[in-house]
Amino acid sequence: MDIIERIATELSASVHQVNAAVKLLDEGATVPFIARYRKEMTGGLDDTQLRHLEERLIYLRELEDRKQAILKSIAEQNKLTPELENSINAAESKTLLEDLYLPFKPKRRTKAQIAREAGLEALADLLKTNRDAIPEDCAKAFLNSEKGFPDTKSVLEGARQIIMEQLAEDAELISELREYIWDNGVLSSKVIADQESHAAKFRDYFDYQEAIKKIPSHRALALFRGRNEDFLSLSLSPAHDDELGHQYAISQVSKRLGITKDDTPCNTWHTQTARLTWKIKLFTRIDLDLKMRLREQSEQEAIRVFASNLKDLLLAAPAGPRATMGLDPGIRTGVKVAIVDATGKLLTTETIYPHPPRKQWTQSINILAKLIRQYSVDLVSIGNGTGSRETDQLISELIQKYPDLKLTKIMVSEAGASVYSASELAAKEFPDLDVSLRGAVSIARRLQDPLAELVKIDPKSIGVGQYQHDLNQHKLSKSLDAVVEDCVNAVGVDVNTASVALLKRVSGLNATVSENIVAYRDQNGPFKQRSELKRVPRLGDKAFQQAAGFLRIMNGENPLDASAVHPEAYPVVNAILEDTRKTITAIIGQRDYLKQLEAANFTTEAFGLPTVIDILSELEKPGRDPRPEFKSADFKEGIDSITDLKPDMLLNGVVTNVANFGAFVDIGVHQDGLVHVSHLADRFINDPKEVVKTGQIVKVKVLEVDIERKRISLSMKKGNDSQASTQKPVKKKTAAKRPTTSFANAFSQALAKK
Repeated sequence: MDIIERIATELSASVHQVNAAVKLLDEGATVPFIARYRKEMTGGLDDTQLRHLEERLIYLRELEDRKQAILKSIAEQNKLTPELENSINAAESKTLLEDLYLPFKPKRRTKAQIAREAGLEALADLLKTNRDAIPEDCAKAFLNSEKGFPDTKSVLEGARQIIMEQLAEDAELISELREYIWDNGVLSSKVIADQESHAAKFRDYFDYQEAIKKIPSHRALALFRGRNEDFLSLSLSPAHDDELGHQYAISQVSKRLGITKDDTPCNTWHTQTARLTWKIKLFTRIDLDLKMRLREQSEQEAIRVFASNLKDLLLAAPAGPRATMGLDPGIRTGVKVAIVDATGKLLTTETIYPHPPRKQWTQSINILAKLIRQYSVDLVSIGNGTGSRETDQLISELIQKYPDLKLTKIMVSEAGASVYSASELAAKEFPDLDVSLRGAVSIARRLQDPLAELVKIDPKSIGVGQYQHDLNQHKLSKSLDAVVEDCVNAVGVDVNTASVALLKRVSGLNATVSENIVAYRDQNGPFKQRSELKRVPRLGDKAFQQAAGFLRIMNGENPLDASAVHPEAYPVVNAILEDTRKTITAIIGQRDYLKQLEAANFTTEAFGLPTVIDILSELEKPGRDPRPEFKSADFKEGIDSITDLKPDMLLNGVVTNVANFGAFVDIGVHQDGLVHVSHLADRFINDPKEVVKTGQIVKVKVLEVDIERKRISLSMKKGNDSQASTQKPVKKKTAAKRPTTSFANAFSQALAKK
């Protein structure tokens, strides 16, 4: 089965669909462009399918290249047989391929090679084929003092090393034993002596064991981190019954050697060889292989969870184009204030000191009220870091004192704000602004439009992942970059207001072209139509084709430029206008009328039914934003710290992170609480993402509070009257049975990932 056929099978798609997608990718088309504007060619493959296709295409092409390199290497050794060539070509994974190559792989000089050089391979073959032979007697004919084999003991040891190496390079045997232990093996961990006091966050793994195949990714990554930090030791048993597991493995090696039950000297010698082969060669390698497999699978799952959380965060509801005040809370250093207008342009900054030691509470309220009136502020965005609840109280009092201001306050995550503040991008955007104040600007803007602001920050710094520093950084970055790209292009970008950071995430654009776009509009004013983009230096026809449909020009000369209709499809719209004898302004937004049109009547050789359907849908609501309506949560007054919490309290909260074992919820006390997966709903939940996502507003019940360890256990079960979300809309201004896991264990896992 070739690469195209295999991917088609995995995607449950046709060979034609996959072949078309591969051709487009090879020509430089991006996944968002293919998913949105080449549906006829790919049969409607969506972005998720295309991402999987792209990933598998790279893997399988690398696998094919490796096969060719291995075949060439073995052929050069004159050891390539038709059977071996067929096995290599049929290998479906890199692991199996390397198993097959192992006997032919150039290696350092081994004991077996030294024995072969002394002519002992003939003795090894003799002992394998003649089971009536007495090993000691046979060895006498192979004595060779010059080669380092002066006696029968050393000669037999040399022959044994040859046989052991042959067994250790038996691809079929290795694969069989590896899968047996994966299905039956048990991984155990123990705390390293005298490290108990330093390894408190790994307490649940001090004496732990679980079937290796069933260890969830978050627990596996915690175990590997504990080992890497020299707090835990990990050991693998081949089965729940360690002794039986080893016996089974030795029996499989013995079968390979053809050992019978006859108690002859030769069989006894071979039995010992089988035991040593398993203990010294095979189990050592398989132990390493399976721990690596567990780690890779766990990393893959952690990356998937991280990517899913990032997508939810990036596609969180924007408050919209409204004048916003951003507050970056601080106690001793003061609260940093930044006000931005509806477009995100910085208007002014200030620093107030309402908290100890200065305690300028009333003065701070007056300063803020004056600024709010002066700049017609609608929203106040408060960072959720240190001092956030105290600052939230300050704004609550301001709202009570000045009800005519009609303010809405919202607590937002400030994760990554400090990273942005110190970045080269922030320095270029605000060269004369103090670093501490740049964070307040970011906090204000991320309320207006989370996507536009968060793309300026390294996704790994946004705070929605697990063990991100322990993961394969290349794979993590690639996955997260794909998420950002998909989100940006799903929403679309206003080319006349977008930053370079946002533009370079648009399909077909890079940093240089994005900088050129911004420079062009600074010099020539706002773009009036999409075709004008072709005048931007280095933005060629290919880049224009990939990017144009995702770039919006609001209030431009052509209403279609504010939509997701691609310029290449404008002729289809013109045909619709000619047929209906209407103008573009007369049909845009006319849902009832557009629903009456038959899409099939407007298809052409170049534009099929999927494209025409998309065009009609887009004309109903041009440039529609796929993100939900903005809503805010109100934290309960008087609950400011973990010491204020009591069991059975019902509280509002915001989901800050979703892990495989549950969801973390900000309830406004500076310490996120954990809703364990078993308390997310009254029904069995396999994946927390089934019921919660990052940024979701929820109502929770306090189950347990551990002040000393800063742990809060929460529940969202309906039985606790705590499932329904409490949400306060803010209108935009138009423009299998799970193993029992204790809360303590879940918290330990969470702490271990910090």
